[in-house]
Amino acid sequence: MASSAALVKELRGKTGAGILDCQKALQETENNIEKAIDHLRQKGLSAAQKKVGREAKEGLIYSYIHPGSKIGVMIELNCETDFVARNEEFPALAKDLTLQIAAANPTYVKREDIPAEIIEREKSVYEGQAKELGKPEAAWDKIVQGKLEKFYQEQCLLEQGFVKDPSTQIKELLTQKISKLGENILVSRFIRYQLGQE
Repeated sequence: MASSAALVKELRGKTGAGILDCQKALQETENNIEKAIDHLRQKGLSAAQKKVGREAKEGLIYSYIHPGSKIGVMIELNCETDFVARNEEFPALAKDLTLQIAAANPTYVKREDIPAEIIEREKSVYEGQAKELGKPEAAWDKIVQGKLEKFYQEQCLLEQGFVKDPSTQIKELLTQKISKLGENILVSRFIRYQLGQE
């Protein structure tokens, strides 16, 4: 079944995938745009997963000062080549990430960056809360794990919902960009300043 040029254009606009990939996805999903988007995302995810382990030493340092000059953010965003770092989508991604950091105030890039003693302290607090609420001891572990996941979502940049689209986590946004740009992309570090705070 042939895909119309208008459908291909619409799918490209929504996904950023190549013309041939869009045509093939539309053919395989009988011109259903939503199914074609899912198909391309699945293909992109598997392609992106292959790139994740690759070394990323190029990139840029990007800074953002929030209007009013009371919050400032700097981020180091890495990719594999200078070619991708100069692609207009790469600094746009860096800008989105600095906006995210300014708005959501994460403390860490990923959950693996959190020191073990902080995680243990949080677990202890959550267990104490479960006891205080009179929850059965058998449920404590599940309660602690649930609260710990919420802690990760609040404290870790990659676990947060994107401020422009809360249904998408930052790690999913990065995976989409890896798939689109064809290189591994990672956030090495960031710092957020707020006037009057240490």
